[in-house]
Amino acid sequence: EQLDDWNPESFVVSEEEIRRAEESVDDELKEHIRFAQEQVENFARLQRETLVDFEKETLPGVVLGQKQIPVNAVGSYTPSGMYPMFGSSIMTVAVAKVAGVKRVVAIAAPRKGQDGKPYGVYEPMLYTMASCGADQILCVGGVQALAAVSFGMEEVEPVDMIVGAGNAYVAEAKRQLFGQVGIDLLAGPTEIAIIADETADPHLLAADLLGQAEHGPATPAVLITTSREVGEETIREADRWLEGEWPTKEMAGEAWRNRGEVILCESDEEMVKVSDDVATEHLEVQTKDPDWFLERLTNYGSLFLGEHSTVAYSDKAIGTNHVLPTNRAA
Repeated sequence: EQLDDWNPESFVVSEEEIRRAEESVDDELKEHIRFAQEQVENFARLQRETLVDFEKETLPGVVLGQKQIPVNAVGSYTPSGMYPMFGSSIMTVAVAKVAGVKRVVAIAAPRKGQDGKPYGVYEPMLYTMASCGADQILCVGGVQALAAVSFGMEEVEPVDMIVGAGNAYVAEAKRQLFGQVGIDLLAGPTEIAIIADETADPHLLAADLLGQAEHGPATPAVLITTSREVGEETIREADRWLEGEWPTKEMAGEAWRNRGEVILCESDEEMVKVSDDVATEHLEVQTKDPDWFLERLTNYGSLFLGEHSTVAYSDKAIGTNHVLPTNRAA
């Protein structure tokens, strides 16, 4: 009530609210959500198939083995403050369900209406959570949300693990709750780095850097290049985007000014070394031979090869999970 002006009779979202949300989401958006769900679930199933159970007699009478056992209950947090990122709901609810988790509690903060008053979970997000198979949905945000599912609240039983990205308060809550529950990782502000040689298009490089920088003012956006000309032109292109009609230029511009960086290297080998030291969450490779880098790079959260493999598309709908390590955790 103090932080969000939100204190309903129950924080658990009702079936009626879920039905109203489903009716309010238009068919085109539903189709986009369905497409993303299918891609994410398919990749999660492929990942699950690589986790192999086995038993082996290693010595006469000695049988050793491993068994992959899903967590019983997961609390899935979706960021919904500055931007309601309901793509993240797919990656934390649907993936848990593919893994075989019996009970998934989806969590999001209340969204504010045009009158400035909170009204509940953002409708497309609520529809996404429900259609991904969430067993319960809680409308409560931040630290108090994670505490609620970790210790139990109202008719919500405690969970075994909490997952999903969030702001600095969410990350700190996860850090303090670790032990009471399991956590996926401690995620800071999102990040992007791009490795580019003389063949890269500065117009695209600048767009991809700003496309990630718009997430928040502390987002690092790093270009690693062997071409001074490409580096300088990318800086000019970023300025052109920000002086023009870039839709989130206030946020992206602040991040680019605060955390933007262009690192000039002498060779491809040095770009690999620098990139592995940066150890970014999202890493793009826009070079004449991306596979050369694929074979040599080791430290990154998710790797995007080629100029058409932008983070903005590949990280949201094509199937891989965007819950990734930050702050050099990669």
